[in-house]
Amino acid sequence: MKGIWSFISDQMLAMKWINSLVGKMLESIGMDLKSTLGGALQFFVYDTIKIVILLCFLIFVISYIQSYFPPEKTKKILGRFSGIKGNIMGALLGTITPFCSCSSIPIFIGFVSSGMPIGVTISFLISSPFVDLASMMLLMSLFGPAIAFTYMLVGVALAVIGGLIVEKSGCEKYIQDFVKKAKSIDMKNEEITKQQRIKYSYVQMRNTLKKVFLYILIGVGIGALIHNVIPEDFITIVIGNKNPFAPILAAIVGIPIYADIFGTLPIAEALYLKNVSIGTILTFMMGVTALSLPSIVMLSKVMKPKLLSLFIAIISIGIIIIGYLFNIFGHLII
Repeated sequence: MKGIWSFISDQMLAMKWINSLVGKMLESIGMDLKSTLGGALQFFVYDTIKIVILLCFLIFVISYIQSYFPPEKTKKILGRFSGIKGNIMGALLGTITPFCSCSSIPIFIGFVSSGMPIGVTISFLISSPFVDLASMMLLMSLFGPAIAFTYMLVGVALAVIGGLIVEKSGCEKYIQDFVKKAKSIDMKNEEITKQQRIKYSYVQMRNTLKKVFLYILIGVGIGALIHNVIPEDFITIVIGNKNPFAPILAAIVGIPIYADIFGTLPIAEALYLKNVSIGTILTFMMGVTALSLPSIVMLSKVMKPKLLSLFIAIISIGIIIIGYLFNIFGHLII
């Protein structure tokens, strides 16, 4: 059984056969893979191909599942729950309706305007860009199933806790008035055919690839530099195990960046190969995906300063705590 999973992990998820093929092709044109340039080029080509293949496959499958959960249906499902059950459902539905931090905000406005509890909508708002099935599969290809599932669990937990804190703090009054007064359109969820779902999935896959391809190239480029150019000693000093502030630095660096998990994965992989602690890596990834300057600017238009500050504080403190916990206990699940 272990051998079967090892094959699936190495050859199907991590696609190490592509790495070997790219290496042979580069060697055939006289490239020395042990040189800085050769190693960086192999990393760049291999990771780009691997991530694009995984992304296209996963986005197609996840979009097909998504076609059964349009925003109107999601709103109806969430409307059936209240209290902590509502927060849990909001967080879980966020995992199967993956949106980036910016595109989640219009959905958030629609939920609030329809009268849904603020805590439930905040749980969805945190979870939606933070955790999704596609990112979990990609994480599994890099770090294995234990880290991927644990990442999903802590992401959902942070979303639930964040929603509860906002709800208990009575911050609903700090939503901008135009959001509360916005008209909620109750669209009919017409049944679509299997062929239409396949077409929808293909379009989502194509559009997602167009949207994130540049970020993938940038991320893989940075990853190649980290892996082959930047000395390991330098990385160890800045965000290595001996630096007690490493997760905090990772959050500070990650939060302002506007990208998604597909652009951060190659950077995470390169840091992992440089022996950076898994908690520090995940804090960086969470910072990039959960918060970004454009999303903060957009949220400032729908949240008053007090609620916005609380929202940012919950995510920032949460991902830093998660980073430290993974650094301390991560060896138990790797």
